[in-house]
Amino acid sequence: MSFTNSNNNKELVFKAPFAEVLKNTGTGQQQLSATQSFSPGETICAFFAGSISDTPTYLTVQTGETTHITLQPEFLQYINHSCTPNVFFDTDAMALVCLQPIEPGTEMTFFYPSTEWEMNQPFLCQCGTPNCLQIIQGASFLSTETLLQYRLTNFIQQKLHRKAKPEIA
Repeated sequence: MSFTNSNNNKELVFKAPFAEVLKNTGTGQQQLSATQSFSPGETICAFFAGSISDTPTYLTVQTGETTHITLQPEFLQYINHSCTPNVFFDTDAMALVCLQPIEPGTEMTFFYPSTEWEMNQPFLCQCGTPNCLQIIQGASFLSTETLLQYRLTNFIQQKLHRKAKPEIA
């Protein structure tokens, strides 16, 4: 989840070519903020699997039924959740893609259910956006109508399609 963009309570933790990891000195929470502008549809960076697991953790991104990856470069793990995301993890192209205009200083956020069917650690969302869903637990807990408002990975789209058309036994 994102936190307030007041720079007076943040310290620089790590600087990447296009972004920086900032730590809120009051809460200890970290975020990834852009240091350059990005336009919708633009690839921000490529990523790859640091490790692969058959079970989710709070640091993994789901790429298949029982495939969960840690992100490399590692600083991408500081992209927090928002119900109004500005980036998307395209797990087929293995690319971080811009969804909304991003200016320097803007926190990068993604919609966790866009990659997660059932989350290991559900949480109460505090993104504060007008369309906040309040409880984030994964795509399986959301209506099709809600999910269709977001860009979803092919894996989540396939799961959604199967959920809508259950197989006859």
